[in-house]
Amino acid sequence: MRLTKYTDYAMRLMIYLGSRPPGLSSIREISDKFEISQNHMMKVVQDLANAQFLEAVRGRNGGIRLARAANEINLGALLRHTEELSDLIDCQGCRIAPACTLPTVLSEATAAFVAVFDKYTLADLVERRSALGPLLGFGAEHYGEDSIL
Repeated sequence: MRLTKYTDYAMRLMIYLGSRPPGLSSIREISDKFEISQNHMMKVVQDLANAQFLEAVRGRNGGIRLARAANEINLGALLRHTEELSDLIDCQGCRIAPACTLPTVLSEATAAFVAVFDKYTLADLVERRSALGPLLGFGAEHYGEDSIL
């Protein structure tokens, strides 16, 4: 199964916000780090803010941050939000559709795929903050051994 670029951008965005020291980030800052169009990132941010994965603070000193703790953000829920997981193939008009069980197999495979994501939270993706931080431009001094962001 291949995830869309939209989900890729959403996951990168969430990893970035989960890895950074407390505070607000700008869409431009995140877009620049991942070399992703600011317009694309803005659409992802608006969608994830509407779905309450993110909190957007408006105004001169505004920005975005996680809406809740990283250990409360389930990856399966994020994946279900960003992907259309219902139909992997379109069986309409197929001659064998009335007798074919392929849709059942694909449905089971999709459920198994998502079940793996259901076992993890954003906290699991960012557990190595001290290694992620410097790669994303956050100084190592922001992370202690017991740091829980």
